[in-house]
Amino acid sequence: MPIQQTITKGRVPVKIWTADVDQGSIEQLSNIAELPFIHDHVAAMPDVHLGIGATVGAVIPTLGAIIPAAVGVDIGCGMNALRLSLKADQLPDSLRRVRSSIESAIPVGFNMHKQDMAKRSTIITLQKDLHSILDKHPKIANLHKKPYQTWIRQLGTLGGGNHFIEICLDENDDVWVMLHSGSRGIGNAIGRYFIAQAKRDMENQLGSLPHKDLAYFTEGAAHFEDYVQAVHWAQEYAMWNRREMMRLIIDALKDILPSFDITKEAINCHHNYVAIENHYDKQVFITRKGAIRAGEGELGIIPGSMGARSFIVRGKGNKSSFCSCAHGAGRAMSRTQAKKRFNHRDLEAQTKGVECRKDKGVVDEIPAAYKDIDTVMENQSDLVDVVHTLKQVVCVKG
Repeated sequence: MPIQQTITKGRVPVKIWTADVDQGSIEQLSNIAELPFIHDHVAAMPDVHLGIGATVGAVIPTLGAIIPAAVGVDIGCGMNALRLSLKADQLPDSLRRVRSSIESAIPVGFNMHKQDMAKRSTIITLQKDLHSILDKHPKIANLHKKPYQTWIRQLGTLGGGNHFIEICLDENDDVWVMLHSGSRGIGNAIGRYFIAQAKRDMENQLGSLPHKDLAYFTEGAAHFEDYVQAVHWAQEYAMWNRREMMRLIIDALKDILPSFDITKEAINCHHNYVAIENHYDKQVFITRKGAIRAGEGELGIIPGSMGARSFIVRGKGNKSSFCSCAHGAGRAMSRTQAKKRFNHRDLEAQTKGVECRKDKGVVDEIPAAYKDIDTVMENQSDLVDVVHTLKQVVCVKG
């Protein structure tokens, strides 16, 4: 389905791939579209919803400027998926042991490994550039307790919230491992520090800001290059975090499942990040906050909720979306609203057939708190083609 509505309240239009968008999101998107350095238009994916700082599901092209709050604090958050040479009937009848094995291998929430688990080459690769960043901005370390030990031991960990690890079956009954995570505590500290720095810099320049969450760095300004270096480091860290996590999961599964090989990697892709790309004849910074790149022929991953289908997709390179698509179902209600409206019995009913936590601690992740993933996919039929449809049988939540 093509673009469903265009909002023209800002300096440039906002093109939205759904009719299901709340007024708060429209105001946020319009505020972004009012900024003087937005290139051509702002795009909003069909999973769009109100965010902190900037709208989730927004694709923001900027000329000579970056908005740290639009990238957010879960820098480099994204997905990874592998297909295994196993069929559904090769999985055990009870999947409790599979879930327990993954939970034993991968710390969740605020937890970390008790020793350095990542490959030494990975740690060395990341460590040098982090030292450079913290030497320039030592206050980042104040936001992140024991930064050097913690970031190393959080490599290969899940985090909390909507982050997850799943064992899924596709339309051919092939087994997949899929996970969703980002740059953990160090990315959060980097994001918070530079969001605050952008606000301070702009207040010093302008005296006041109409929209503090949209404070930005411009090329040539004091902290622009420092932020570019830091955000790209956090994105690289997030990529390695997913690789290390997947490695540990595969090792754990080899101990309890029949012998298998990896037959396909869909992609290891960010959906909270900034990149330099060419769109509408200009080189721009593209910020995708809750959106993935869907260039022509490029593979991506669009997860549903913990009780819904997910999709491996191939991008169509739609220019109007800046070669982007949705990053998931998108929340239909806040976590607080979900906890008030649903209980653990509702969660049990909505995750029937899935081996997962079903306690009150994850009620805010109940499928009904999210938009319908099938509708989201219908709304972006001009952005991606579906390659594989996955349904989880095991879900590990942070």
